[in-house]
Amino acid sequence: MAQIKPNEFKSDLIVVGGGPAGVTAALRARELGASVTLVERNRMGGTCTNDGCVPTRVLAHTARLLREAEQFPEYGLISDNPKLDFTQVMRRAAQVVYTIQEKKQLIGHLADVDVQVFSEVGEARFLDAHTLGLPDGRRLSAEKFILCAGGRARRLDFPGAELALTHSDVWALKALPSSVIIVGAAATGCQLASIFAAFGAEVTLLERSDHILGNEDQAIAEVVRQAFHQRGLRIITGIEGLQRIEGQGNSRIVHYTHNGQDHQLQAQAVMLSTGWVGNLSGLNLPAAGVETIGHYIPVNDYLQTNQPHIFAAGDITGRMMLVQSAGYEALAAAENAVLGSGHPEKHPIVPHGGFTDPEYASVGLTEAQAQVAGEYLVAQADYRELDRAVIDNRTAGLCKLIVSPENNRILGAHVVGEQALEIVHMAAAGMAAGMWVEQLADLQIAYPTYTAIIGLAARKITRQLGLVPLTPEWRSLEKHQPHKSLRAEWELGNSSEQF
Repeated sequence: MAQIKPNEFKSDLIVVGGGPAGVTAALRARELGASVTLVERNRMGGTCTNDGCVPTRVLAHTARLLREAEQFPEYGLISDNPKLDFTQVMRRAAQVVYTIQEKKQLIGHLADVDVQVFSEVGEARFLDAHTLGLPDGRRLSAEKFILCAGGRARRLDFPGAELALTHSDVWALKALPSSVIIVGAAATGCQLASIFAAFGAEVTLLERSDHILGNEDQAIAEVVRQAFHQRGLRIITGIEGLQRIEGQGNSRIVHYTHNGQDHQLQAQAVMLSTGWVGNLSGLNLPAAGVETIGHYIPVNDYLQTNQPHIFAAGDITGRMMLVQSAGYEALAAAENAVLGSGHPEKHPIVPHGGFTDPEYASVGLTEAQAQVAGEYLVAQADYRELDRAVIDNRTAGLCKLIVSPENNRILGAHVVGEQALEIVHMAAAGMAAGMWVEQLADLQIAYPTYTAIIGLAARKITRQLGLVPLTPEWRSLEKHQPHKSLRAEWELGNSSEQF
């Protein structure tokens, strides 16, 4: 690292942001031989580690344990129902964040490979197209930049918006709200709704679109909606907008419009889950000539901004705002920045989902998207067909596979139910490998497992394709076929009439 003056530092590449995208980009660029500086305004690890996925998953696990306890009597366990200690739950979430920070040792790991790190330094601002300034007066210059500054929860601009919380404010709660209104029923909103309902709060979801989880396959969204309804969550879809929030003692009153009429709801807390925007404001992008569209930095397939020497990856691009996608983009951005733009970045296969109860997960096309794209085949297997689901008394859920009849390859997979986020990766791996659906159907899957749901759905599609011969010897093992919900999955997979 060449030091020009005591407060000036020069390197080949500067990475802005110390989250998953920034750390991945810095490590890859250094691996390729560039001298690298990484700048992070707050703690290393990014939103997901510090106040997003990691601590939220702790809350989701607590919610899961509470719901598992509901089954104790059925399985011969005699115990009083557990009571929630909200203070201890929040303490546990903070402890897990600290443990993961310590486990990763990001600053030390970066230092070991000679990446210079400036962390917890406040906002870094462009002074010109090749120079960043830090609040303390230090100046950092480089030939290339990768902007990985991440994103934050979007706040709506309406009277009383300051009375609402976002997911980042949850960690400051001192007690469990007795009632919560959550505005926005996409992934984050539904996950928070599921958690707070399990904790015992009265939960209402408000959503603009006609159904919750609007980006997911409709079959998945419907199973989650039904589960929410059964647990007493109130869901109001198709609202036209929020008018205002008023404070009344320890309560909040939300005024909104629905079907052309004004309505109001009262709760102890209001949470906004209305989107995610890039962290642009502190960067002073006009000084570097970097164009923005709305709340994001547009990039080409090589992750370049309109300034060829400045790249961007992760949430700040507004493309695929997921941890796994941020790292994927960061690798491509680093390689293109150091080696030259020859590595186009696409997101053809991105498994994702949410830790609601039940879990849901998806990869590839939804059925609505497949309808637009062309011909397709679809098959659905229900969790009640799975022996493992019957054993665990977790029979709510399904797996939907969407397949191209032209080449028999998987176009999309959608799972809702126990371990959905683990199961979907089998379909994602098959898609990445270019597997035919009949190969997936022939795969021997351990018994009894939830993953077998993929095999059930795959075998249903192979029968639609006429690729798997019937095996009457299996059916001859019993003279009377019981109801299909009581048969084992191998029986279901080798009998034709249930399809």
